[in-house]
Amino acid sequence: MTKVSDAVVLMAGTGSRLSSPSGRTFKPLTPILDRPLISYLFDGLSSVGVRRIHAVVGYEAESLMTRIKPLVPATLEVQFVHNPDWQKQNGISVLAAAGRVKSPFVLTMSDHLFDDDLLDSFLGHAANDVLNLAVDRKIESIVDIDDAMKVVTKRDRVVTLGKELTKYNAIDTGLFVANHELFDYLEAAKRSGDCSLADGVRLMAADGKVRAIDIGNAWWQDVDTPKMLLAAQKHIRARLEAIS
Repeated sequence: MTKVSDAVVLMAGTGSRLSSPSGRTFKPLTPILDRPLISYLFDGLSSVGVRRIHAVVGYEAESLMTRIKPLVPATLEVQFVHNPDWQKQNGISVLAAAGRVKSPFVLTMSDHLFDDDLLDSFLGHAANDVLNLAVDRKIESIVDIDDAMKVVTKRDRVVTLGKELTKYNAIDTGLFVANHELFDYLEAAKRSGDCSLADGVRLMAADGKVRAIDIGNAWWQDVDTPKMLLAAQKHIRARLEAIS
């Protein structure tokens, strides 16, 4: 099992697609069965040995940090990293953590949920010399396939990825184990001072440096729209009822 002590969690955006008609909210604080979304991620990362989270913030950063600090469990240290260019693509938010994070590290987004077993299994199969990406081959289970990041894999390697792909055999779950080489590729991917995480991953994939790890039957959910939020609530409620 790959030992990781650090994680980078992206939370710099506005969360506009999940906002209610009454006003915008911070996506990491979205309630799921009376708990903030980010609390589930904090607990999951802590359970697999992460001790330090570099939370990349941007939009209304001071207000968000004030609200998140009371939610941090005693097992975790959260260091906030401000991305002044938060309105750019998410690759810039990843680059904001360069020079701060210990390698290898978990990389994910604050609006993603994962079964604890998924996190444990993923780290158990991750390698230190490549970029590891957790992929879902249960394509029929994806709540919003149009919005999903599609992935083409060949054996255990990612060939390419993109939301616009029409032929693909897996879905990007937004969960990575990375090393510092990712930052080099993101710098190379920058065009006019901007890049997405996917841009950097595609460059690494072209060099055969992205490994796909199938999550099997495990559950995850990107919570980016009201429809996705309802799906997450339904799954977590069913899980809690099953163990009660």
